[in-house]
Amino acid sequence: MAPSHLSVREMREDEKPLVLEMLKAGVKDTENRVALHALTRPPALLLLAAASSGLRFVLASFALALLLPVFLAVAAMKLGLRAQWGSLPPPGGLGGPWVAVRGSGDVCGVLALAPGSSAGDGARVTRLSVSRWHRRRGVGRRLLAFAESRARAWAGGMGEPRARLVVPVAVAAWGVAGMLEGCGYQAEGSWGCMGYTLVREFSKDL
Repeated sequence: MAPSHLSVREMREDEKPLVLEMLKAGVKDTENRVALHALTRPPALLLLAAASSGLRFVLASFALALLLPVFLAVAAMKLGLRAQWGSLPPPGGLGGPWVAVRGSGDVCGVLALAPGSSAGDGARVTRLSVSRWHRRRGVGRRLLAFAESRARAWAGGMGEPRARLVVPVAVAAWGVAGMLEGCGYQAEGSWGCMGYTLVREFSKDL
């Protein structure tokens, strides 16, 4: 499917359940890899070992003492990712959310934007997800191009000194990172836990 067969428009209310399922599916595709990446870092392994050692004095089962901290850490990380990216944000100053639609009317992607936290920060992508059945068919690039056009229009209307778009990407989402780099984005920052990166931020001056 070529990008020319796609259109982007604002999400209709009756499409909200479908879009929510798409966002949740997108999070599920990356949450296990992010959890594996985070929990195999040396500080995380040390904390899990310490927690297991402490639980051995409380629990009768050695296996339970070993597995319980891992289970709780994975569950907490997954809940955090789902709360961050698996729900629809409220409409922001840039409008939306928007959906990518095939010519037949099938919703195949979703995009949401928000202004940066301070003047000059530009716009931020807060949600970007493509249905697993429509990936590698230009949907992500079409949504990204739409996000760039909205960011330019918003910056011009607000009198911003420059138009800029920032896209956060989970550390395990190598395909998305590669797409952004191919579109001229550069990794400029990151955030995570215990000194290890969980999310990288890519930006581009438009």
